[in-house]
Amino acid sequence: MSQVLVVNCGSSSLKFAIMDGSGAAPILEGIADRLGSEHSNITFKFNGQKVEQPLHEHDHKGAVTAIKQWIDDHQDLNIQLVGIGHRVVHGGETFSQSVLIDEKVLQGIEDCSNFAPLHNPAHVKGINEAQALFGDLPHVAVFDTAFHQTMEADQYLYPIPMRLYREHHFRKYGFHGTSYRYISAKLASLNENFGSHNTLIAHLGNGASVCAVRAGLSVDTSMGITPLEGLMMGTRSGSLDPSLLSFISDAEGISMKQALDILNKESGLKGISEISNDCRTIETAQAAGDDRAELALNMFASKAAKHLASVATNLHSVDHLVFTGGIGENSPVLRDKICERLRMMGIRLDQNLNQTCPRGEISQLSSDSSSAKIWVIPTNEELLIAQDTLSLIDKH
Repeated sequence: MSQVLVVNCGSSSLKFAIMDGSGAAPILEGIADRLGSEHSNITFKFNGQKVEQPLHEHDHKGAVTAIKQWIDDHQDLNIQLVGIGHRVVHGGETFSQSVLIDEKVLQGIEDCSNFAPLHNPAHVKGINEAQALFGDLPHVAVFDTAFHQTMEADQYLYPIPMRLYREHHFRKYGFHGTSYRYISAKLASLNENFGSHNTLIAHLGNGASVCAVRAGLSVDTSMGITPLEGLMMGTRSGSLDPSLLSFISDAEGISMKQALDILNKESGLKGISEISNDCRTIETAQAAGDDRAELALNMFASKAAKHLASVATNLHSVDHLVFTGGIGENSPVLRDKICERLRMMGIRLDQNLNQTCPRGEISQLSSDSSSAKIWVIPTNEELLIAQDTLSLIDKH
């Protein structure tokens, strides 16, 4: 069976997986860490084993070279790569769907770098290196922002002078689109009617957002021009009074950029709990009676519920509420806290089903009296990237 190499480049890391698009477990997966440092390494997970090794070249080229070498060294597995799928964070208004990569597409990704300065340049590096080593294979870009290009202007525009949109394209773009598209399709596969229903999806992890989906299309989402807008997250503050930036800058004697770094890297669960940005660690502390942990979890749930209720105003009804992402899939504590705050919408969680929800499986958690079906649906962005890549290769 044909396989795809899925690549997700960050500024100092590169995640990868080899998949056949069927939903089966990856043949190979792993991550290259600390790129740009002499301590860079790469981890391969294969056949239940994990092997870590240093990189000879400490950059994206070194990571892609190591992956190519691993494939060459395992000829017995008969890996038949037919293409490479690249996750790209920001596609701006240029890209509303996944595309085969050519010079024009690559330039378009670069042009969006001002909106995602840490991510898009890294994506370009990864694509260039992969093209150099796997040059004969087609490459596909799958954009986090593409799914939200169906939002109407009254949802994606900011209430700022229109010239700033016309001249600079300042607007809400939204993220986690690959996850939302996967969840929408998976929900539709459970029942032929579900695809036409109104759905709220909460993608909750270290990065967190919500989305309102009508008949499979995004109509509103919480993240904005960057992933900082919206919910409180692992280390991000989410939405707040913009004037706070200048107050922090003046009070701390730091630049606006440094103040923005605080909102991106030192806030959210980490900032409030003063313990960690990891929800599991905070829940353990909360269970032991830590008041800071309790406050952090309550704030996270409150912000999530508020944004779910907010985006729901763009739906005619709420037929489904789906939890996904690392926290959404694995934290009955936060699912309970969020649903409790949505009781005014008729949302009712079955406590027993919530507590006994099996890890990694699709589960329905709503009580018989709930106005909407409540689900846990594990997301799989890598699988969707592999499927998009195979589909575009078949078409062309």
